[in-house]
Amino acid sequence: MTASKPSTQLGRHVFGLALLAFGVITLVWPSYDGWLQPHFVPNAQIWQILVYADAVAQIFGGIAIRFRRTAKMGAIAIGVVYLDFALLCIPRIAATPQVYNPWGNFFEQFSIFTGAVLVYARWSSVCPPEIVKRIGRIFLGLCAASFALEQAFYLSPTATLVPKWVPPSQMFWAVTTTVLFALAALALITDRLALFATRLLTLMLVSFGLFVWVPLLFSDPHNHANWGETAETFAIAGSAWILADLLGEYRPDDAHPFRI
Repeated sequence: MTASKPSTQLGRHVFGLALLAFGVITLVWPSYDGWLQPHFVPNAQIWQILVYADAVAQIFGGIAIRFRRTAKMGAIAIGVVYLDFALLCIPRIAATPQVYNPWGNFFEQFSIFTGAVLVYARWSSVCPPEIVKRIGRIFLGLCAASFALEQAFYLSPTATLVPKWVPPSQMFWAVTTTVLFALAALALITDRLALFATRLLTLMLVSFGLFVWVPLLFSDPHNHANWGETAETFAIAGSAWILADLLGEYRPDDAHPFRI
């Protein structure tokens, strides 16, 4: 029996648009606030060139990944940029391993890298579907576990981001979403209710973008951090959405899982 295929790959389109937006934001505000700047690039002009190159790669990748014929090229461009971003977090982790913020930064970048890997694998015949699913589950599961830990360590700041008009309280939703991240991580890593967990994770991340960052964006449109956080949140949501699309599409008894 052959499983039905979805008519669209919405996760890939959300992912691509978010990365396109991130690239444009970087061109407008060519700065990473120093947290990604490596010590081995002492020349500010060289670093600025690298920032612009990353922005162009994100714009190209964000556009290319949305089309079947160029999806793999776009995934490579985005994957290279975000693997680089993730690796640049490692020196700060090594310097202050007891502080979770650098760990959180690593897994945020790694989650977007994972989305690029999944798109590349989706449009490649090299990796069997079950391996693609397993890679996606484990990678996104580890990222979800990091999101849970990051919120747990910084619970009060997390609570302040929750809109005050959402009942019953800001702290309630900070704790609830932390628990949901942890449960999603457990489900993905153990492959128990993985599709349901990935869809819930996607919905939660999209909700963060719509109810937390978009209002902050409108309240302070000149703050480039708000723009960056908005784009990053939707990019991470796109990664989870891509995995949800894949988990819903692939079946073990599907003889041609990549056929459209």
